[in-house]
Formats: sequence, structure tokens, C-alpha cells
Amino acid sequence: MAEENFFKKVHEVAKLIPYGKVTSYGAIARYLGAAGSARMVGWAMNKSGKDPDIPAHRVVNRKGLLTGKHHFKGTNLMQQLLESEGVRVIDNQIQDMETIYWDPTIALQKD
Repeated sequence: MAEENFFKKVHEVAKLIPYGKVTSYGAIARYLGAAGSARMVGWAMNKSGKDPDIPAHRVVNRKGLLTGKHHFKGTNLMQQLLESEGVRVIDNQIQDMETIYWDPTIALQKD
């Protein structure tokens, strides 16, 4: 059940990623106090597949690679979704990552 709770927390953070921005699996893990659990965040994103409220396409690896793209229906859906938000993708990699990167630890600072 702890895994299910973690996945729910991941999904809640993912829902907050702004349109046209991306974050990384590791950034979500760090925000949740689980640094080193990027792979677990990836599993959580994979489990979110059918929920349209969870923008899983906005979560990429730390280098901006679309490593989760094979979990989307169709051959290029993840890239198409990102491009529809104005995100440039070339060879399965986000361009201008430093400009569009959203870090939940900074954006969601607790006062």
C-alpha cells in the first residue's frame, strides 16, 4: 500500500506541471523527499496512463529525453502532445530544457 500512496503523491505533483513546461522523474522524487527514486516515479507515471488529468507527457528524464514515450498509444504521441504545447522536440529530446524546465521543489516551496 505504501507504493500506491507514493504513486498518488507523484500524480498530484504531475497535475501541477504547467502547460508548456516539463520536469524530470528525479525532480518529482526529490520534491517528495525520495531522492534516488526516479525510477519509481517513472513507474507511477506509467500507471497514470488512462487518467487524462495527469499530464504524464510532461515528465522526462534529467537530460530531457522522452524515455517514457513507449508507454503512450501510437508511435509518437508523447512528442505530439509536447509539441502541441509549444515544446520543441528533436530526436526524442526536449530542446531548450533550461528554459521550459519546471522544478517542483522551487515552484511549490512551502512557506
